[in-house]
Amino acid sequence: MEIDLKEVASYAIILIIVLIAAQHLNVVVSGSMEPAFYRGDIVLVEKADFLGIHEFDPNTVEVGDVVVYDAAWYDQPVIHRVINITNINGTTMYVIKGDNNNRPDPYYVTSDQIREKVVTLGDNLVVIPKVGYLSLWLRGL
Repeated sequence: MEIDLKEVASYAIILIIVLIAAQHLNVVVSGSMEPAFYRGDIVLVEKADFLGIHEFDPNTVEVGDVVVYDAAWYDQPVIHRVINITNINGTTMYVIKGDNNNRPDPYYVTSDQIREKVVTLGDNLVVIPKVGYLSLWLRGL
């Protein structure tokens, strides 16, 4: 049996591409951002730090951007929209809210907490509908 190095290399490249792509997809676990996206949808994100590559700068986040951040009030990353930016004692602070929530998230957010930003094409968020339900089911969510 002869090993075809080109075939092995092509499978290795495909595997690397799939792993990198998977790191840029987030499954939506709640309805807090409806109707922008729904539970079970997958959003495409760019990362503040991906293996040392800075795909976006959290300090350039603007009102209207949808970000993934480490919330002080929840033990998992939260995907919500920036609704206001303010300066408190020389520090830029973000007010963030789920589109389907009645009030903003309970604490201000700093740029250090922002890990990812949902990719947009034009004015549209990049969303893959319903594909994440399998992941939610497997995780018991």
